[in-house]
Amino acid sequence: MSDSTPLPQREDDDTSIGLCQGILFDLDGTLADTAPDLAAAVNKMRHDRGLDMVPLERLRPLASAGARGLLAGGFGIGPEDHGFASMREEFLANYEADLCIETTLFPGVGELLDYLDERGTRWGIVTNKVARLTEPLVAQLGLDTRAGCVVSGDTTPHSKPHPAPLLHAAKELGLPPERIVYVGDDLRDVQAGFAAGMVTVAAAYGYCGSNDLPPTQWHAKHVVQSPADLQQLLRDIC
Repeated sequence: MSDSTPLPQREDDDTSIGLCQGILFDLDGTLADTAPDLAAAVNKMRHDRGLDMVPLERLRPLASAGARGLLAGGFGIGPEDHGFASMREEFLANYEADLCIETTLFPGVGELLDYLDERGTRWGIVTNKVARLTEPLVAQLGLDTRAGCVVSGDTTPHSKPHPAPLLHAAKELGLPPERIVYVGDDLRDVQAGFAAGMVTVAAAYGYCGSNDLPPTQWHAKHVVQSPADLQQLLRDIC
């Protein structure tokens, strides 16, 4: 599967209402605002080459796409270009060295997770970020001892939009996929959640990628504009 995966066809019945037993979250752009540190890793590369910095506002929408998106925004190159692999490793090394300098949870996320913990609702994280970056970042954010599972981009043979990481997370939580809500800020999150048979929620407050489709056109089951809106939605459907 790839980002060209057809859009899921949303079913508008409400049979899922009240049956949610667990929540899975994307990390970058959904739980945590990682864009400042990701952009800094790209801009260090540009500085080392005597180039001007790229404004954070230009790089922010690309943050959910990881190295591929940020290198495209910073240097106009992609995986098909010569030298991409070495530049990707340079970017990852820069990012790993300064992983959580300006990264914070989005406003309202802390309260949302407290709410889930107080209710005893199981929750976890499914990200395309590789484990060597995911695990220390989740720990520095104080989520490692709270999340019921943390699934990285290299935990399974496939990454999102393939459903494998979400299905792996469902097993880790011990819950059937159809009783899980998956929340993400990128089209591939909705594609993966739909393919896994989960209730999908598009986090329109996140980075939302650089494609031409706004979150309202991703065919997610629900769209939220803030973590507070998400908390209210979960009150209704869990």
